[in-house]
Amino acid sequence: MKMKTGSTLCILIWLFMLTAHILDAQELNAPKSRFRGVWIATVRNLDWPSRPGIPVEQMKEEYRKHLDLLQSLGMNAVIVQVRPSGDAMYPSALEPWSMYLSGKQGVPPPGGFDPLQFMINETHARAMEFHAWFNPFRGVRDADAAELAKGHIYHRHPEWFLRYGDHLYFDPGNPGVRKFCRDVILDVVRRYDIDAIHFDDYYYPYRIEGEEFPDAASFEAYGASFYPGAKDDWRRENINRFVQSLHDSLEVIKPWVHFGISPFGVWRNKSRDPRGSDTETLQTNYDDLYGDALKWVNEGWLDYILPQCYQYLGRDIMDYRAVTQWWNENHGQVNFFIGQSPYRLGRDERGEPWTRGNEIARQLVYHDSVPDLKGSAFFRSSTFFGNPLGLNDLLKEQFFRYPAIPPPSHHDMDRENDQLPRQVAIRVQDDSLHINWKVDRPELIRWYVVYGSEDLDDPSNILLITASQHADLSAAGFAKGTNDLYLTSIDRYRIESPPARIRVVLPD
Repeated sequence: MKMKTGSTLCILIWLFMLTAHILDAQELNAPKSRFRGVWIATVRNLDWPSRPGIPVEQMKEEYRKHLDLLQSLGMNAVIVQVRPSGDAMYPSALEPWSMYLSGKQGVPPPGGFDPLQFMINETHARAMEFHAWFNPFRGVRDADAAELAKGHIYHRHPEWFLRYGDHLYFDPGNPGVRKFCRDVILDVVRRYDIDAIHFDDYYYPYRIEGEEFPDAASFEAYGASFYPGAKDDWRRENINRFVQSLHDSLEVIKPWVHFGISPFGVWRNKSRDPRGSDTETLQTNYDDLYGDALKWVNEGWLDYILPQCYQYLGRDIMDYRAVTQWWNENHGQVNFFIGQSPYRLGRDERGEPWTRGNEIARQLVYHDSVPDLKGSAFFRSSTFFGNPLGLNDLLKEQFFRYPAIPPPSHHDMDRENDQLPRQVAIRVQDDSLHINWKVDRPELIRWYVVYGSEDLDDPSNILLITASQHADLSAAGFAKGTNDLYLTSIDRYRIESPPARIRVVLPD
């Protein structure tokens, strides 16, 4: 049902007032278990590296600056595009080096530099998760101008590709394509210590008006006998098979690696399906991109769903609240995060709410009323270098004032982490505490958390999250005499161990 203008205005005024009230409050709803992610786009050098062909040391410094800024804002995960378009931001025997590194596809960075390994190391050193973002079926951007490297799979299997608009896409209806794209992803899973595999909203491409995706031959060869006259159902089943196959493979190879998808925010409009959301978008996941995200979550094939809702509160055709509430009621047992768009702040061509106040802050306030929402991700990293409409300050001082730890998957809630930190050694020197510890199997552990109180559910008690078995803390906040700290480990499944109590005695 479309909202009347007067009602919309009243709600927006109420949200402005509510935002101001909460931002002035001393405490916010800040659960410890929350996902705070940021997309880092490499396609067209949107975020990193700043341009192709820069020296390796500059690449490294730029990535560190992204991480340092995001860490300072309270983020705990980055979603980095490692396969932008049938290419690789890492050494691969299956696909050529990305042109966004050197300027020419197939040309590696000098000196044997492995960008992916470097990014993972730097991310983990800051106690942040690394989600490897793949575009599974986007093959070649700007097909007329592209210079494909000799090793590109197009040269061996041109029949795997279909031209649609200006681009070449892998044909998801071809079983060989699905196997190849799965192999590309699993190659990274096997070789790199990533925390998650991530897809965005590109399965079949967004529709181009007046142009049909040219997969008639594939349908005739692989689908017509099973789905007579129902090409759309066949297309959806192609994506379903791919998603299920990847889920099943991850469970065998590295079950702690999460699998998340960030679909376009609308599964289907209610006008077309009574199960759909109260939206009126021209394209939807189910009907146009052939991604049945509702099936994926109901089957439990994902660890998280992260719908993109780059809209504002109260927009008629796609209200941020309508989308968020729909997913709150339809995410199954899968972790539900929401995708936000700070890049639109200050851009009046996107609607007045993006220039009046801070729309992202209003959305973060609204999140407190969505019971199953366990976090969000922001598109995209470079936006934060401009501190749009003061968003950085609001995150640091209010919304993300306290640390958060990404939640475990529904697949792993019954697991236990018995890696209790032990052999704790404490040294007091000047105004600092130096703490070292061990665990029996450090290869199973991702992070360690030091608390200033035995209340481990309160994130304000977190003093430090670290990837090492060592902590340096200022003694300034501790009382003279005996102080109790608490130390836990968090394993690769995001499961926290019981706490070890650390007794610190400061001299009078």
